[in-house]
Amino acid sequence: MRVLLTFIFATCITVMHAQPLKPGFDKYEYIEMLRIAERQAFDPIAWDTIKTIEAPKEYKQAYRSPTMGLDNMWDLWIKKDVAVISVRGTTADATSWLANFYAAMVPAAGELEIENGYKFQYNLSDNPKAAVHVGWLVSTAYLSRDILPKIDSCYNKLGIKNFIITGHSQGGAICFLLTSYILQLKNGGKIAKNIQFKTYCSAAPKPGNQYYAYSYEHATRGGWGFNVVNTADWVPETPFSVQTVNDFNTTNAFKNAKKLIKKQRFPMNIGMRYVYGKLSRPSKRAQRNYQKYLGKMVSKSITKQLKEFQTPKYYESNNYQRAGHGIILKPAGEYNKYFPDGDNIWIHHFIEPYMYLAERL
Repeated sequence: MRVLLTFIFATCITVMHAQPLKPGFDKYEYIEMLRIAERQAFDPIAWDTIKTIEAPKEYKQAYRSPTMGLDNMWDLWIKKDVAVISVRGTTADATSWLANFYAAMVPAAGELEIENGYKFQYNLSDNPKAAVHVGWLVSTAYLSRDILPKIDSCYNKLGIKNFIITGHSQGGAICFLLTSYILQLKNGGKIAKNIQFKTYCSAAPKPGNQYYAYSYEHATRGGWGFNVVNTADWVPETPFSVQTVNDFNTTNAFKNAKKLIKKQRFPMNIGMRYVYGKLSRPSKRAQRNYQKYLGKMVSKSITKQLKEFQTPKYYESNNYQRAGHGIILKPAGEYNKYFPDGDNIWIHHFIEPYMYLAERL
């Protein structure tokens, strides 16, 4: 009997050690991610000067990547059996802002020619109508090339089978795409099947269209992917969304609108055609302008920074949507005393207001 109890106890300890990550939003886990994100804006030698946000309590930094791509960088933090992949958000560097403004869409599956000899092949969704933000996809291409070997090392050398992917602001937007990319590699057998990934996207802008959002939410269903938003923060409302009649599912009420209008009696058909054109043409025109200015024109600046980058063919849509299971942080109580509306457009977006609200969940 004693031998049996000892075996059961040892088995339970092994299982607990091997599976420390649990599905579902964990307030304290997210707060640790905010502490990690705050330190990405500073050189480690200056961490002692950070007074507003406490240092991570459970994790220690194991690696900081070089700057790459569009001023992108990531950190690896580890506690005993969990590794954190933390992606840096937008910096003050103009190149970092280019990643945000390069807001045309490309298909969620395809290939980007990033450099001579490096073609980034990706499949973020099996839905042919899914599309994503091209600037953050370029960032994902650079970062993933550095991140994947570290996942392999953590798994093979340290026995780590649990990873949290996280980022704040632009870092959160990239984490949507990075998570999709990694999960597709896992499904294809290129990453070990027994590795568990959990994602916290914080203060993130919208990463792609509705069909990409569906795919991401399905891939992270069951409590493995969260999108944490402060309702006073304007950044998660970006990029601009332009919905046209072409953005609906294949079966929809507008598909045969012109044919149905044509069948109506005169002069009703004339009036209906006029109204339909007035309603549908402006959004189509806006979408074309969006692609012209935030696609073709910005790509000229992109190619000045990334000399060998080949401009891809864009997807004819800009219907950006939020993705992931939403964790809504709603300001209340004394929040406005500490973070009042005013001329500082970032006051609700930084780590500190998110920490304030998360601690009071």
